[in-house]
Amino acid sequence: MYGYIGSMRTKPGKRDEVIAHLLRSIGGLPAAGCLSYVVAECPDDPDRIWVTEVWESAQHHRASLRLPEVEAAIAEAMPLLTGEFTRQESRVVGGLGLPVGNAAGN
Repeated sequence: MYGYIGSMRTKPGKRDEVIAHLLRSIGGLPAAGCLSYVVAECPDDPDRIWVTEVWESAQHHRASLRLPEVEAAIAEAMPLLTGEFTRQESRVVGGLGLPVGNAAGN
């Protein structure tokens, strides 16, 4: 499994609007290979959003970026962002809510 953890900084006061764009586009993600997609507010920074994702593979993640609803959400959110992003990729070995057959040791 492929993991992606990223953060983005919004322009002042735009965090809720960006979160709405991110959450509106998740309907088709499970069919695209997404196992988990979590959007979170940073509690000590009113303009930072964290997104944590788990995918069947990195290829599934890349392909999801070409889904029409994802492309639309990105296009709508970009003008509301400062351009400050962080990202970390990982190899997911298991966890609560993830397929048991993919857990470490299986």
